[in-house]
Amino acid sequence: MSRIKYHIFAFFVLIASLSYPQNKIEDDPDLQKNKVDVVVNNAEKEAQNGNFYNAIKLLKQALLISEKIDDQKSQGVILSNIAKLQYNIEEHKDAESSINKAINIQRKIDDKLNLAISRYTYGQISLGLKNYNRALDYFKSAKTIFEEENLNEVITEVTLNEAKAQIGLNNLHEAIALIEKTIILSKKYNLTNIQSAALIKSGVIAYKEKKYKNALSQTLEGSEIAKNIGELVVLNESYLLLSNIYSETKKYELANKNLRLYIELNDSILRSNQAKLSPKKREQFIIADKDALIQNQADRLNEKEKETSISKLITILSIGLITILSLLTLSLYKNNNIRLKTNNMLFKKNTELLTEKERAEIAATAKSNFLSTVTHELRTPLYAVTGLTNMLMDEDPKPEQMQHLKSLKFSGDYLLTFINDILQINKIEANKVELDPEIFNLRTKVENVAAALNNSALDNNIKIHIEYDKSLPVFFDGDQLKISQILINLIGNSIKFTKDGDIWIRILKKNQNQGIYNIRFEIEDNGIGITKEKQENMFESFSQGSVQINRKYGGTGLGLSIVKGLVDILQGKVYLKSELGQGTTFSVELPLKESKEVIKVKDTDLFNDVKDLDLNKIKILVVEDNKINQMITKKILTKMNLNCDVVDNGEDAVEQIKENNYDIVLMDIHMPGISGIEATKIVRSFDKELTIFALTAVTLEDKMQEFDDAGFDDIISKPFKQEDFEKKLFSALFKNKTSASA
Repeated sequence: MSRIKYHIFAFFVLIASLSYPQNKIEDDPDLQKNKVDVVVNNAEKEAQNGNFYNAIKLLKQALLISEKIDDQKSQGVILSNIAKLQYNIEEHKDAESSINKAINIQRKIDDKLNLAISRYTYGQISLGLKNYNRALDYFKSAKTIFEEENLNEVITEVTLNEAKAQIGLNNLHEAIALIEKTIILSKKYNLTNIQSAALIKSGVIAYKEKKYKNALSQTLEGSEIAKNIGELVVLNESYLLLSNIYSETKKYELANKNLRLYIELNDSILRSNQAKLSPKKREQFIIADKDALIQNQADRLNEKEKETSISKLITILSIGLITILSLLTLSLYKNNNIRLKTNNMLFKKNTELLTEKERAEIAATAKSNFLSTVTHELRTPLYAVTGLTNMLMDEDPKPEQMQHLKSLKFSGDYLLTFINDILQINKIEANKVELDPEIFNLRTKVENVAAALNNSALDNNIKIHIEYDKSLPVFFDGDQLKISQILINLIGNSIKFTKDGDIWIRILKKNQNQGIYNIRFEIEDNGIGITKEKQENMFESFSQGSVQINRKYGGTGLGLSIVKGLVDILQGKVYLKSELGQGTTFSVELPLKESKEVIKVKDTDLFNDVKDLDLNKIKILVVEDNKINQMITKKILTKMNLNCDVVDNGEDAVEQIKENNYDIVLMDIHMPGISGIEATKIVRSFDKELTIFALTAVTLEDKMQEFDDAGFDDIISKPFKQEDFEKKLFSALFKNKTSASA
């Protein structure tokens, strides 16, 4: 009841004050302006203490006063400060609304400096929401005004945030220049908090560029500064980065130590933030807001009933106020008890979930980085193995050597298939596979897949039969590449487990609805079959019938897992029917849209076109740092009657291109000095027409956008099939010749 007594006392004080001339105060703009300043200062103190809701409440009061006296400059500043606080308490839509209002007011009254501050605030909000391009636009427009005003400390902070946005866009070259500028400015003006954050970001860039020694040096320096000045958020970021760096350099004990420090400090920061945003504080804010509402209602009633005697007004309002406060207090007391118990449980669970989510994200990132690194490191020597094997087989080896070379080639091809399967599974599990629909001839597609696998079938004395439902149209609009992958895996699986038998490929119409056909693909064989017990797990990764089957027939057990993943992506279904010793039937049902447009394929003989080329005049530049790979690529080109120059780094490649007229450049990606991507960007700054191929062992799917942005014409993945390499190269040469003659 003490709270009710307090409100009653406050109310009587309010009523008593009505007898004094308030209008003089309310009508004086200077007094109201001073009142705005006092309220804003109080709001700043509340915000510094982490009482964000109280700060917002005070700022809204100040906003009402400034609107009443039409002080638009104060309105813009207050709205900008409200936006910052709303972003801090994760009310993002309200924050964007407030900052847009501030910017509109400041633009209207031409409040240049405060407009720059608001734009910078909007840039910070956009950066937090990962809208990096918008953030950069606002940072740049604000920075121009700050530079005019010589606000060096603010310029340093803006430069750091520009670097963060560039890192978010993976523009590392631009980011490092901004970071270096930030470090210089922060040292000059003794801004140790910004210096520590900039050093950590410098470590992030070096880590992304795999310059681990430099990354470690920068991060340790930034971490030490952050620890000394108590910058916990920056220190926490440094712990996670150090853990990743030590993990990459195989210092696992230090990696685990820093990961534990990160988790402990992150939990502490999370608890601190949750305390600021707790339901209890929200409800205190709501209750205080309701008290203010009651007070405002009392003021309004007083103004409307000034002619009524003061004693009558006091009696009526006192009864109403006591009644409302009593009901409100009782209701809130009961509701708060229930909500606090529930919310405490929810926050506990949420904290646990957030921690587990972060750990899972760390593990997923580590897995992705591991696969990317391992596959690149495997593909590079595989290029040498397959390339040298093909060369030796073409150089008339002795009959007894040919069998060894064939075995070596088989092993290389098998390992490459295994790597590609693992990458495909990883992409499917990470939801990185995207649909690429196009119009295609389904019947021709099936026949081409069967023809490509026919030699393998003949090796096992297998005959392939194709049945295409006559009621089905020929042309469809769909992802033909993924359908091919499904058929290749299923037919290849049947070939592997069938000997001296038959395989039937049936394409059947199940049903049709408004141009959408539900098509059933059946792959039936009379091979060894699968036991009932093993059928349940056949679509899981690394699953085969048994250890004996694995040893006898080979394979990784990934093919059917890939099929299941692709079928799910295409919104289809897959079924299995099999009996041991009787054979197996895989059925896939996929929805496909009929296409009324007919695609005509123009038959061209590429190698007849090549005869028109004067190969002696063609110049090719090979950019490759690996000596063995240099030799292999050069021999392949020589075999194609093509001349080439070879350089082993990006800087020399740029100089060679400036000094010579090359027809094609074969550019490796990972090299000492500048990378192939950076070298290509430089070349594109002065030569837009030169044909540049990325000849690389990196995982293409994760780098396609980066390759496109750099300006590559096409990508050749190492190791490659020689016929595919020749086809791409001669196609580009013939295209260049046609363009030149035109």
